[in-house]
Amino acid sequence: MENSMTVNRIEELRCLEERLGVKFHNLNHLEMALTHSSYANESRRNMMHNERLEFLGDAVLELASSTYLYEHFPQLTEGELTKTRAGIVCSATLARLAERLELGKALRLGHGEERSGGRTRTSNLEDVFEAVIGAIYLDQGWEIAKDYVFRQLAPEFESVAAGKSLRDYKTVLQEVVHRNPSKKLSYVELSATGPDHDRSYEFAVCINDEIYGRGKGHNKKEAEQMAAKEALERLEGTGKKKKNFSSRNNEIILDKVSSS
Repeated sequence: MENSMTVNRIEELRCLEERLGVKFHNLNHLEMALTHSSYANESRRNMMHNERLEFLGDAVLELASSTYLYEHFPQLTEGELTKTRAGIVCSATLARLAERLELGKALRLGHGEERSGGRTRTSNLEDVFEAVIGAIYLDQGWEIAKDYVFRQLAPEFESVAAGKSLRDYKTVLQEVVHRNPSKKLSYVELSATGPDHDRSYEFAVCINDEIYGRGKGHNKKEAEQMAAKEALERLEGTGKKKKNFSSRNNEIILDKVSSS
């Protein structure tokens, strides 16, 4: 494949190597990681795309993050380790890392995928990050790939070590939603109950005119965070696809959004 690359493409991949901090033995591994199935399907040549590397990278990410958590957090139970890993290796985190490395710019996409905003789509960014990890493993071996995952996920691991909440759900949701300029994110207070010294709040989070999550907390910030968490779970496909909100409740909530 490298023989068929243009000089400009090779230069682009060399720049990406610098951003990644990895020098590939075989540049074809990196090129394959950046090849979306839509591009391969539109090509007249028999071309490999990145889905198999994505599968491999997903396994490397899981094993590397599991190894780190097992070695550095002996106090955590099996269930706590699983929950912590799920919070670290998630769509929003991987897409954010891909964005920071500017992987979207280097993606090879089909025309339809390009026109529909595929370069900034969360699922594509998550997938290409996993594929790049798979490419590093294939090209460099386990030890290099493991250390690379450790470096990339260092801020998340440090948050766990410091006992901080693993994710600022509001910030992550904002980053995800704002990749599409046509999307508008808003929070609306649904209720505030209880005495002053023990208040309970409920908030809804809406993307455009659709309710994506609701959350409760002992203060407004906590309730908004829980609403954002539920919205992220829905966007990442781990929550319910359709929230069971009544039409009347939806109308009331959306009226509040439009008047706020």
